Amino acid sequence: MKHIKRTATAIALAASALLVSACSSGTSPHTTQNAADGRPIVNKDNWPEKIPTSGLTKDLTLPLEAYMASYQDQVTVEQAASDLQQSCMKDYGIDLTLPRAGANPPPSDNDANIERRYGITDRAEAEKYGYELPPALQEHTKQTMRDLSGAEVEVLTGHTKPEPAESPEEVKAGEPVAVPGQGTKPARAEYNGKKLKTGGCIGWSKDQLGVKETDPNFVAQLAGDSLVQSMKDDKVIKAIAAWSSCMDGKGHTGLADPYKAMDQGVTIDGKPSQESIALAVDDIDCKEQTGLVKIWSGAESAIQDKQIADNESHLTGIQEQRGKEVAVAREQMADSAR
Repeated sequence: MKHIKRTATAIALAASALLVSACSSGTSPHTTQNAADGRPIVNKDNWPEKIPTSGLTKDLTLPLEAYMASYQDQVTVEQAASDLQQSCMKDYGIDLTLPRAGANPPPSDNDANIERRYGITDRAEAEKYGYELPPALQEHTKQTMRDLSGAEVEVLTGHTKPEPAESPEEVKAGEPVAVPGQGTKPARAEYNGKKLKTGGCIGWSKDQLGVKETDPNFVAQLAGDSLVQSMKDDKVIKAIAAWSSCMDGKGHTGLADPYKAMDQGVTIDGKPSQESIALAVDDIDCKEQTGLVKIWSGAESAIQDKQIADNESHLTGIQEQRGKEVAVAREQMADSAR
C-alpha cells in the first residue's frame, strides 16, 4: 500500500509541477518567434483541453477541479505579471525582455491530471505513442534571456544577485553546499535616482495584480488523498482486480494495477516500442471492458464531495482569490494591448 500511495500522490501532483515549470517564465510582447526554427513560441494548439474530448475520460471532471487553477488562467496571470515587470524595469531605464509564458504546456489542464489519473485512457494516442506523450508535448521551446547585472537583479527582485552555487569539490567536509538564492541581501535603496519598490518589480507586479501567497498544494494534496482513499473502495478494488485478470488473459501477467502497466510500458528513450504500444492498447481495452475508469472516478468523486464539504470555507477562499487575480490580469493585458 505504501508503494500505491506514493504512486497515486505523485500522479495527482505531477500536473502541478508541470504547470509550475511551464509557467515559470513570463511574457514579452516583443518576442513572438523561436529564433531556432521560426515556429511561434506560444502555440495554443498544444495547450491541454480544459475537459478531455476523447478517450475513456471524455467529458469527465472531478469535483475538486472547480478549485484548481487551469493552465490558461495560470498563463494569463504570468503574462500580465511579466508585462508589468518589463514596464517597471523600463521606468528605471532598463530594457528587459522576459521569456513568454505558455511556451511549454503540460499534458493536463490542471492538478487532477485526469487523462492519466487512472492510467492511460486514450486509445488513439496509445496506438501511436504507447505510454509516451505526443511529440509536441515532449519538445521544449527554449527562450534565451540576457544575463542581468547585479544592479538589474536588485531592481527586478528587491534583493542582491544570488551567489553562484559552489561545486561539491570546493566544499569542505561538513559544510553545506551553496545553492542559487542563498547569500542574498536587501537591494540598494534607489537606482537611477528612483527609489526601488518593495520586493522589486516582481513584488510590485504581484501587488498590482492582487496576488496573494496561498498554499499552492492544498487542493492538489486533497486530490492526492482522494485518489489514495479511492483505491480502498470495494468497487474500485474489484474493478482493478477485473482489469488485472483481463490483462492476464492478454498475456500481460503480474500487473496489480494500471500504474504497474505504466511503469512497465514507459521506454527509456521516450520512443514507443511495438511491445509498449501493444501493452498500452490492451491496457485501455481492459479498462473499457471492465468499466474501470467510470467506477474509479465515481468512487473518487464521492470522496471529493465530502472533502469539499469539510473544507468549503478554505476552498471557496482559494477559488475567489484566484478569480480576482485572473480578472485583474485580463484587464491589465487588455490595457497593455490598447
